Amino acid sequence: MNEKTAKSVSKFLSLVLRHSPETIGLKLDENGWADVDELILKCNKKGSQNQMTAELLDYVVENNDKKRFAFNEDKTKIRASQGHSISVELNLEETEPSEYLYHGTVAKFLESIKKEGLQKMSRQHIHLSKDRETAVKVGSRRGAPQILSIRSGQMYRDGFKFYLSENNVWLTDEVPVKYIDF
Repeated sequence: MNEKTAKSVSKFLSLVLRHSPETIGLKLDENGWADVDELILKCNKKGSQNQMTAELLDYVVENNDKKRFAFNEDKTKIRASQGHSISVELNLEETEPSEYLYHGTVAKFLESIKKEGLQKMSRQHIHLSKDRETAVKVGSRRGAPQILSIRSGQMYRDGFKFYLSENNVWLTDEVPVKYIDF
């Protein structure tokens, strides 16, 4: 499998499983699961440039560095692990975070963050990383990374809820400015 193809498929899956399943007429259930056979069928409609096979899906799910996607136990369903801008219920349990978590961003967003804190915007949650290295990778996608330290332990003690996704991304609904070290 060439990495260019895998990356292209991963981006396409992010679109249809996290943001816009209607792009290919796909239906997700309330927990964000899509039927694998239906996904393959919709991707392989006549004239579609997004040809899909079960082997290609297996490869992308297994080899995605961030484990963005997951199969159910019998591999008949697939979903994005987190990052949805559409409403899905991932059935995540509240979890106590470590004392600090990290958020990678870029300089152009710092002024807004300093005023309003971190906001989930169009997504269901704010994404935080357990270590600085991961936050650097996340922040680097849009330019020179700026790493924010989040006093997550104090937030939790103050009543904020945290969840840990299947692929180890920390999720919360907001991060007020007072908990952010710039």
